[in-house]
Amino acid sequence: MALRRGGGGAGSPAAGLRMDGDAREGGGGPGGGKEAGAEDYENLPTSASVSTHMTAGAMAGILEHSVMYPVDCVKTRMQSLHPDPKARYTSVYGALKQIIRTEGFWRPLRGINVMVMGAGPAHAMYFACYENMKRTLNEVLHHRGNSHLSNGIAGSLATLLHDAVMNPAEVVKQRMQMYNSPHHSALRCVRDVWRTEGVGAFYRSYTTQLTMNIPFQSIHFITYEFLQEQINPRRGYNPQSHILAGGLAGAIAAAATTPLDVCKTLLNTQENVALSLANVSGHLSGMANAFRTVYQLNGISGYFKGMQARVIYQMPSTAISWSVYEFFKYFLTKHQIENRTPY
Repeated sequence: MALRRGGGGAGSPAAGLRMDGDAREGGGGPGGGKEAGAEDYENLPTSASVSTHMTAGAMAGILEHSVMYPVDCVKTRMQSLHPDPKARYTSVYGALKQIIRTEGFWRPLRGINVMVMGAGPAHAMYFACYENMKRTLNEVLHHRGNSHLSNGIAGSLATLLHDAVMNPAEVVKQRMQMYNSPHHSALRCVRDVWRTEGVGAFYRSYTTQLTMNIPFQSIHFITYEFLQEQINPRRGYNPQSHILAGGLAGAIAAAATTPLDVCKTLLNTQENVALSLANVSGHLSGMANAFRTVYQLNGISGYFKGMQARVIYQMPSTAISWSVYEFFKYFLTKHQIENRTPY
């Protein structure tokens, strides 16, 4: 399915241009050519359309969260500060076996519907914002080269949009994932939280989520782009490089931000037993209060609860997300070019 474009020689505007927004030479001269039949990913336009970024992003988000949802369920439970004796786990695999054996085969998937509904639009805006801001900032700060500072800033700005959509879905999802949760459907959970805690409950952890996700996404994007430069310098469509770079970037970012994720989980779930032991009356709010409560109940080790599950979850998640996103970006852009190219 190689793309053949008319006028694609050295003098063509398309020559040597890449879809990541950079304009480095694509090696069209001697020694820089590709084998016959190779995919001309580098020779596509410098930027895909916004609709392409959004569609590819939505597909990546839905697949990423759907495939890894059972592990996400385990991560949420392992971050509990005072788990029920029947919900104490030592490993991700052991936890999944125990949940399925004692609570039913489908229990690890409870709440997946609300996560899919949130992940689609959230990731659509996330990737579209990232790609456009990265291209703009690279032009301003690095003369159209690849600036790691630009990547980090673009990732941070994209996170603001992503989390605004995902935070309510995270609240509902995590409450449904907890052991012995009274919520058996997403709609019922939304109604109960709205009635008893008000609409603010869906954004109680928003600042915490941003405090966690801005450094997470900055580390994630900077690491991904750096690894791409090392293992895929021509930035062609290379599934292996997208999977490897995505997985490593996700693992590093996940490990570094685990303490913030523990605090976010506490704010989202409002774990009753833990709050009672910490003598917290009413609802816990604020990052500083969450940090104090975690330390009060579990000390320094409390900040790293569920780190193994978080890394195991994020590593394949980001690998899936980047590989799916890059595939759909490539496929959709190529399809658009073929449709408007006269044969």
